[in-house]
Parts: sequence; C-alpha cells; structure tokens
Amino acid sequence: MEEAIRKASVLIEALPYIRDFHDAVVVVKYGGSTIEDDDLHNVLLSVAFMSQVGMRPLLVHGGGKFITRALDEKGIETEFIHGYRVTDERALPVVADVLINQVNRKLVDTIRAFGSKSVGLTTEESRPLRAEPLTISEADGPDQHGRGLGFVGRVTWVDTDAILAATEDRTVPVIAPLATGPAGEVLNCNADTAASFIAGALNAEKFVLLTDVPGILVPGPDGKPQLLSSATEPEIERMIEQGHISGGMMPKVRACIAALDAGVHKAHIVDGSIPHALLLEIFTEQGIGTQILGGPSAGGR
Repeated sequence: MEEAIRKASVLIEALPYIRDFHDAVVVVKYGGSTIEDDDLHNVLLSVAFMSQVGMRPLLVHGGGKFITRALDEKGIETEFIHGYRVTDERALPVVADVLINQVNRKLVDTIRAFGSKSVGLTTEESRPLRAEPLTISEADGPDQHGRGLGFVGRVTWVDTDAILAATEDRTVPVIAPLATGPAGEVLNCNADTAASFIAGALNAEKFVLLTDVPGILVPGPDGKPQLLSSATEPEIERMIEQGHISGGMMPKVRACIAALDAGVHKAHIVDGSIPHALLLEIFTEQGIGTQILGGPSAGGR
C-alpha cells in the first residue's frame, strides 16, 4: 500500500508540469558517452513518455565514440583540433554511415519499440540542417589559426517547418548533426552546438543536454564540489569568470547560453545515465541536474 501511495504522489507531482508543458517543444541532445545499451532504455522510454503525454520532444544525437571505433577499424586516424574532429574525404563517408545507419536508426527503432512514433529526419538524401564550413579562428587557438577542418561545419539554418510538421502527430524526430553545405556537400557539425541552434530556431520551451556528469559542479561551503541545481545566465557568466566552470563543461554551458540567447526558455544539463533522468528533471520541482535561465531569477522547473 505504501509503495502504491508513493507512486500516486509522484504522478500528482508531475501533473502540473504535464499540463504546463502540453504541446511544448523540448530539444534533447543525446550522444557521446551517454549512448550505452544500459542507458538507452531509460532515456528513450522517457522521450516516448514525453510524446505520449502531449509534449513535442525531438532528439539530436552525436555518436563520437562509435565514429572513432569505425574509423579505427578502417585504419583511418582520428584527429581533433580544439575539440573538433577533422573530417577529410576518407573519414566523411564513415562518419555519415555511423550517424545515419547505426546511431540514428537505432534511436528511432528503440523509440518505436516503446509505442511512440518516431522518424529519422537525417538521411543520405535529405538533411534538415544547413551549415557553413568551419575553420579554427584565432579565438580557438592561435597555433591553428585559419586551419581548415575538412568537411566540418557550423549550422546556419534549420528547416523548422519540416521538424515541427513531424511533431504534429506526436512523432519524435531524430536528427543527426550532418548538414548541407553551400555547394551541396555534407558537413559534420558539433552535436551540442547543432542542438542548441535547433532549439533556438524552434523557440523551444526547453533545451536539455544529456551528459555523463550530474550537472554543473561548483565549490560548496566546505570546499567540496556540489551540484548547482538552478542558476540564471548572469550567475553562470560570473562563475565562468571566477573559474568555477571550466574544462569540458564549458562547451556545454556555452551551448545552453546560446540557446537561451536565441529565445529558449530554460536549458538543462543532466546526467543521462541516471534512470529516468529526463522525467525527474522536467516533471519534479527539485529536478536532478542543473537548469539555467536567461532571466534575472531562477524559479521552478
């Protein structure tokens, strides 16, 4: 009886959020080290749940470790410059094949297995993203200033009509970070920044970055790291200036801020390995990761 009452309490706590977020667009970036068979079930079941209670979730994914593995198998060396994978003529077909035919297809099939409709919007013939070729700027590192990265791009345009149309009947669109370049070429884009750009273009209610850490960790009163549950964009900027946010968390925080600046209401950084982390973050008052707001005050989830 106590367990049944506890479950009912959880549903009651979620009810206001289900009502408030009905028909809301939520962009979830899922990829990197979080795409594991053990975590796949929980993450995609949560996405399916969101679609079935009236939200409009869409999934943007990476697949870095799978790409590296496939390149290694073909004897193609992997090179990174300031976090960007150099993608030459030999590597590009491998990157595209892994993202489209392995990762994207697996995510779509798994969501469908949970009873939700899903469609991969990135195919070999069609992509909902356009991009411009990316080179290393002086700000990225003077040692590589102006160096090209091959078929690597920065997203400049999103086919919002196609994406929103796909969500009309509660279908979950799944998008790989491959874009069409100015000359019709395929460009490989960073998944975090691509997802951020998509969220802004769609005026999404939420942008959620699933990662392999609890969220933003900052020094607590005792000097030990503690999870930052909620903060505003100005507060985040101050923490960056103070050195409390650095390293691998910086690109993710910058992606969140870019989404907020483009009009997204809230951005979240969540540990995708925690069971049902998406639902806990979105449908409970305390959440489980870090939420960032663009306004002057941080409120409930």
